Parts: sequence; structure tokens; C-alpha cells
Amino acid sequence: MEKRMPRRASLPERMAAVFDLPGDVVAGLPRIELMGDNELRMENHRGILDYGSEEIHISGGKLAVRVTGEDLELRAMNQTELLITGHIRAVELE
Repeated sequence: MEKRMPRRASLPERMAAVFDLPGDVVAGLPRIELMGDNELRMENHRGILDYGSEEIHISGGKLAVRVTGEDLELRAMNQTELLITGHIRAVELE
């Protein structure tokens, strides 16, 4: 029977373990928080791809996030975080 070598943890995985951080934060993956149907917060975004009152496309690095609804508005944004308000009907990952 063949013995397998244990998989070696990647640098982000090791950093997360050493500093007791969530893996998504260390890897730079987007984090999305939906508050009811009227507020969406996103951390670790890479910019706005398309903007309108019924649809907003956001770059999340390896994936894109599409927010659809009515009266959508980008209320706040900095280099890593953004806030969208309005009547959110759907959030899709592409």
C-alpha cells in the first residue's frame, strides 16, 4: 500500500494559523454581508465593474459579484470596503 505524504499548508494557511486569523482575510477573498434586503457590505473588493440603480457589478478578484434590485446606491467605498443600499433582490457570484 502506497503511503501519501501529508499536504503542505500554503503560506496564507500557515499565516492564518500562526496569527489566528480567518483564512479568507489572509487570502484576500471577498467577504459579503447582507443585512436584510436593503444593505450589502463587501470587504476585499477590487473595484466597481458596472454601476446603475438596478444593477451593480463588483470585482472580487477571482469572481465577480452582481447585485440586482431597485434604487441601488453605492453609499460608501474605500480601497477595501463598500456599502450598497436600496431594495436588494438578488446577489449572484459569477
